[in-house]
Amino acid sequence: MTRVLGLGAALLVALGAGWAWGASGTWDLTRALRMAELRNVLLEGRAAVLDARLDIYSVNFGEASRHLEAARSAVHDAEARLDDLGRQEDATPLALALAKIDEAQRMAGELNQDANALAADAAKAINDVLDTTVKR
Repeated sequence: MTRVLGLGAALLVALGAGWAWGASGTWDLTRALRMAELRNVLLEGRAAVLDARLDIYSVNFGEASRHLEAARSAVHDAEARLDDLGRQEDATPLALALAKIDEAQRMAGELNQDANALAADAAKAINDVLDTTVKR
């Protein structure tokens, strides 16, 4: 009877050790995947803002507004991903980028070329998050 209990305990210890050994690398891999997804979303947002700047420069305010809307969506997604990663403090510059995107879109709706400068500020804020957050 004690032999069976000892064998069962050894089996449970081996099973636990095997699970811990197998799971140890997946946490790092999962974190790396989530950071890569965050980087991708930030790059999409920055690209949309830069596309909007080109549209504003070429006086295509309708397309600029569409690109700014896409940028807004990407930046909101990036904020949610930062929250999921427990890095809410890194999302602060993204709130600034969203404010600039909103203002640039409003100005683009008024056919105002000054929307270009606001879009540039938004792109810089997104780039700052890329530089500091994703490279850590």
